[in-house]
Amino acid sequence: MPANDAAPSLEDLDPAIAGLLVQLHAAAREVPPVPWSLARLSKRADLAMSSLRRALAALEEAGLVEVSDDGQGRAMAVLTAQGSEFCAMIFRASGR
Repeated sequence: MPANDAAPSLEDLDPAIAGLLVQLHAAAREVPPVPWSLARLSKRADLAMSSLRRALAALEEAGLVEVSDDGQGRAMAVLTAQGSEFCAMIFRASGR
């Protein structure tokens, strides 16, 4: 993710990453906020599971997303606090 002082926009990001962040941000805004399954994220972001996993790995490495198991064999993903701040910044810069 960009590390300079200029606020990045969605257009600055890889389309898979941008689409995934849009969906993770939507999940975080649900009341109550709950992690979404990778299957749901894949469908909502229109990403193949392999592309989704690559994008999640990049976001997890950047500290923006946490991926976990729900205890029943399903992988779930949620924005971290840093990820929520990053999304707020890019969506504000993008006018969303």
